Amino acid sequence: MTVVTIAFTMGLIGSLHCVGMCGPLALALPVYHRSGFDRFKGVFLYNLGRITTYALAGIVFGWIGETVSFGGAQRWFSVTMGGLILVFVFLPSKLTGPSKLTSIFNSFFMRLQQQMGKLFSDQRKKTLYVIGLLNGLLPCGMVYLAAVSAVATGTPLKGTVFMAFFGVGTLPAMMGISFLGNFLNQGLRLQFRKAVPVFLFLMSIVLILRGLNLGIPVLSPSQDAGIPCH
Repeated sequence: MTVVTIAFTMGLIGSLHCVGMCGPLALALPVYHRSGFDRFKGVFLYNLGRITTYALAGIVFGWIGETVSFGGAQRWFSVTMGGLILVFVFLPSKLTGPSKLTSIFNSFFMRLQQQMGKLFSDQRKKTLYVIGLLNGLLPCGMVYLAAVSAVATGTPLKGTVFMAFFGVGTLPAMMGISFLGNFLNQGLRLQFRKAVPVFLFLMSIVLILRGLNLGIPVLSPSQDAGIPCH
């Protein structure tokens, strides 16, 4: 499987999480006074902003992967990240709850959300793109998983491609909820959110297997095989 295929598939499957977590934000976009293609362009600009942030972040994640790839460190990084995800899936929430570090991040994210809120009163189309850019910075479990996978690609270019196509994979669901959101009630979105631990578990197993370098094609390829970027 190529970087593009893996990333797009992860985004497509992970978009169930996006519907549950980011659905309210997508439904609140200031586009509902528009009609037809004009409304479509507004929603697309918002999602393009998200994908832009993911792609730019992919440069950093790919660079990290390139930096730690010497001496097999990349393999153990993948195993470690997979193990940490398993810990957060199975430990009680009270043991993985807020800490001083998470409080600092929460403070940042609250300020970010406040800035986004101010933009919702701006009716210009370019503002929708900016909202998307900021939204790409908000905490999201699936984005974190994509980021770890981007690190595993091993180069800034592949990391950028991975994160960009991860974003493209989420596009159908996120575009759909902006137009069909009235048919997705809160209960249904909650069911989507309940599926998140399952995806986290599966992704942790994949990360661990990839790090173990078992020589299994696609699932756990040898270190020399890498991840093709085409």
